[in-house]
Amino acid sequence: MGSRTWTELEGRPTLLVPVGSLEQHGPHLPLDTDARVAAAVARRAADAAPGVLVAPVLAFGASGEHEAFPGTLSIGHEALRAVLVELGRSAGRWAARLVFVNGHGGNLPTVADAVVQLRAEGRDAAWFGCGVAGGDAHAGRTETSLLLALAPGLVRLDEAAAGNTAPLTDLLTDLRSGGVAAVSPNGVLGDPAGATAQEGGRLLTEMAARLRSAVENWTLTSRGALS
Repeated sequence: MGSRTWTELEGRPTLLVPVGSLEQHGPHLPLDTDARVAAAVARRAADAAPGVLVAPVLAFGASGEHEAFPGTLSIGHEALRAVLVELGRSAGRWAARLVFVNGHGGNLPTVADAVVQLRAEGRDAAWFGCGVAGGDAHAGRTETSLLLALAPGLVRLDEAAAGNTAPLTDLLTDLRSGGVAAVSPNGVLGDPAGATAQEGGRLLTEMAARLRSAVENWTLTSRGALS
């Protein structure tokens, strides 16, 4: 979208807005991992899909749980909600539908809250989460595979190491009180061992296919998630 002129935006498209974050992803993955994944899923879903347009990625999110690590830049939930609502209001003047493609789990439930407000205002908005069933929580095999597929030159495999591999449900109390640093000194929740570009490519294809199908069917949950 960013490279087009206004005269090239015909009709009333469905607009995909990738939403990411800038936060630590262990010692081996780039800070913009979530933004890269969200943007890639949105672009692949829109490829050859008539009437679907992809906006530039919203690169900052709510990442307070990672602020003990250098490089994390978080705008917080209040600011994120305001930004998403205003983007939705603006897009609603020329786009028929709007989908926030969320790449950072920590942006929830704020992404959903913004969609609920936009829908209450009469705008056809939704959100989609770039999640992988059975994937590890943060900077483990799942995200390492995704980045090996997207930007292998940015993955420092020689620095990759396991972090806390306990189930996320077991860590929630400490995570909420002390952030990721309280449960994982290296910032990893999972284990990057075994990650491959082939696995990452497959996961990207599957997420993009789910998003494309969800946009085509446009079936929403009560909280505005595409299902």
